[in-house]
Amino acid sequence: MWTALMWGGISASAVVIGALAALFMKIPKRVIGWIMAFGTGTLIGAATFELLGDALNDGGMLPTAVGFTAGAVVYTLFDWLISAKGGSNRKRSSKKDSSQQSGLGIFAGTVMDAIPESIMLGASLLAGKGVSVVLVVSIFVSNIPEGLSSTAGLKNSKYSKGKILLMWLGVLLISALAAMGGYLFLEQLPKEIGAAIGAFAGGGIIAMLCSTMMPEAFEEGGPVVGLIASMGLLVSLLLDI
Repeated sequence: MWTALMWGGISASAVVIGALAALFMKIPKRVIGWIMAFGTGTLIGAATFELLGDALNDGGMLPTAVGFTAGAVVYTLFDWLISAKGGSNRKRSSKKDSSQQSGLGIFAGTVMDAIPESIMLGASLLAGKGVSVVLVVSIFVSNIPEGLSSTAGLKNSKYSKGKILLMWLGVLLISALAAMGGYLFLEQLPKEIGAAIGAFAGGGIIAMLCSTMMPEAFEEGGPVVGLIASMGLLVSLLLDI
């Protein structure tokens, strides 16, 4: 349980690292796009090799298909609601919006993005082989550009440095608790239901990548992000061997 909490916090700490970099350093947007592209590739690999692969092995095709579809649909609905509240550009550093509502939308959207990743990170410990290296690396790498871009959006929304850091520390705490919850909750479930929940998280992650990270990566990083994302996918494959 405490190990799940620790790894959830470690993976989410990258958001705080990205936020600190955005607050105190000037990082070219193109570099942010490249990092985001690499994180996209690693997360695609983690969702495919870890979440969907394990779901198929444990529960079969039907629970995997139902869970994956439900995860994508639910994420899309929540993304639509949060976008309506001003969080549609939460991963975009170039959009300017001075409303407080936009800042709250950025925070809510980031929490929504982090929860399914953290739940499955905690659940990966249930196999008894230690934490999934693929998930830890994928989540950590993808969280750095999220902290960078989202912090830039919060700065444009006139949030103070102290308030921004408190918000990201809140995300870190929520992620750590979600990882612990994933470990405790999924431990009690039958394999088929656990598989469906894993596939549900995978569907949410893929929907998140397609609607937020991939467009931002291409917008900021240019055509080369396709190659960089491919290398991220290759790295996740190598880590899964």
